[in-house]
Amino acid sequence: MEKTHKSSNPTQLKRTLKTRHLTMISLGGSIGTGIFLASGGAIHNAGPGGALLAYAAIGIMVYFLMTSLAEMAAYMPVAGSFKVYATKFVEPAFGFAIGWNYWYNWAITIAAELAAVVLIMKFWFPDTPSFIWSAVALAIMFGINYLSVKGFGETEFWFSLIKVVTVIIFIITGFLMVFGIMGGEAIGFTNFTIGDAPFNGGFFAILGVFMAAGFSFQGTELLGVAAGESENPEKTIPKAINTVFWRILLFYILAIFVIGLILPYTDERLLSDSVSVSPFTLVFERAGFAFAASVMNAIILTAVLSAGNSGMYASTRMLWDLARDGKAPKFLGKLDKRGVPINALIVTTLVGSLAFLTTFFGDGVVYVWLLNASGMAGFVTWLGIAYSHYRFRRAYIAQGGNLDDLPYRAKWFPFGPIFALILCIFIILGQNFQAFIGGEIDWNGVLVSYIGLPLFLVVWLVYKVKHKTKLIPLKDCDLENNE
Repeated sequence: MEKTHKSSNPTQLKRTLKTRHLTMISLGGSIGTGIFLASGGAIHNAGPGGALLAYAAIGIMVYFLMTSLAEMAAYMPVAGSFKVYATKFVEPAFGFAIGWNYWYNWAITIAAELAAVVLIMKFWFPDTPSFIWSAVALAIMFGINYLSVKGFGETEFWFSLIKVVTVIIFIITGFLMVFGIMGGEAIGFTNFTIGDAPFNGGFFAILGVFMAAGFSFQGTELLGVAAGESENPEKTIPKAINTVFWRILLFYILAIFVIGLILPYTDERLLSDSVSVSPFTLVFERAGFAFAASVMNAIILTAVLSAGNSGMYASTRMLWDLARDGKAPKFLGKLDKRGVPINALIVTTLVGSLAFLTTFFGDGVVYVWLLNASGMAGFVTWLGIAYSHYRFRRAYIAQGGNLDDLPYRAKWFPFGPIFALILCIFIILGQNFQAFIGGEIDWNGVLVSYIGLPLFLVVWLVYKVKHKTKLIPLKDCDLENNE
């Protein structure tokens, strides 16, 4: 099972991403509006304890997913990552569906980030036309991805560093306020004891936050896509995976803990999506920081650009790999002299911008459907990672592989991937459980929330029937790293 990693072949991507790039790419994909804005609503709905419990549970699942991904990516670092693993270790139709599912997920996310940029810029320039800011943001994302993969990695490094520093300053400031070190009365744990705190709304409130928390962690799997362009992936991937997970978990858990300590969960402002009343803004203002709203608006702008930038990178690489594998139009498999999949980048940019345009028509109904289908797609990808890893490890053993020879070995096998698989299925099926509670089923809510699932199943089954694909026997799984 000898593996080689090519870098000079003109038909291959350039391996120029370093460990620090990989670490920040994964951080950049997951530290964004989920922590800066949505965390407030989570605390309001489930109380500080309920929000902590939900995010911690999702964090454990993501840990197992990331270690599963690290084992496969260190052994077989390819740009098509999840699609390649699903194709080789499960069956080709499943890989085909996972690949298109992941491309769609991030292509539509680009549209979501463009819409977010418009709202953020309206904070400073309320009277300017929306299309100006979305066009500028799209041009920036395209330009960064067009330059080179090293340029993308470097930009993402600095984007992500801004967010990381902000969260660290927030956590330190928050604890200084809690213990009265910054002046004023020590807040202590009083907000954890008011009303129904630390848990509010019971089981279903926590379950609702649990479902939403999964979206906040989406993006950590970007590391698998970037593996195809990383230097020395056997060492850099495991190192990045291990540091990323603990940082993300600590950032989310500590940030939510600080917000819950300082702001009572009964504060109605926590429900708002406005930057001016973001939990981070409210805490910084309470600490006496001038221009807190404007500073947080600028930071959230970098977070949104970072997410869109990463989304364009990931979806472009997935589309390129689909084309290279004959599962997308051949012209999308072209690389320019700098190793950038230029045609895949252009098509992905066009799809993202067209999806964004739907926000202006029919009260944005089409856009809401597109966005909901995209949200489901992220969890389907995670499910694919867990199942592919379970099959990979069993195939590796079945073909006489020695676990000590793996560049990185995921702990807790087979519990890890099975636990993540079951939890992903639970999240997918429970996406809009509220629609089934009460006297009548909200069928419109069901359709909007679950549209992504039948789309994935149709793509999978149509390819499966057309090409008559079957589950690959473990001894026949392709474990050779032939990119």
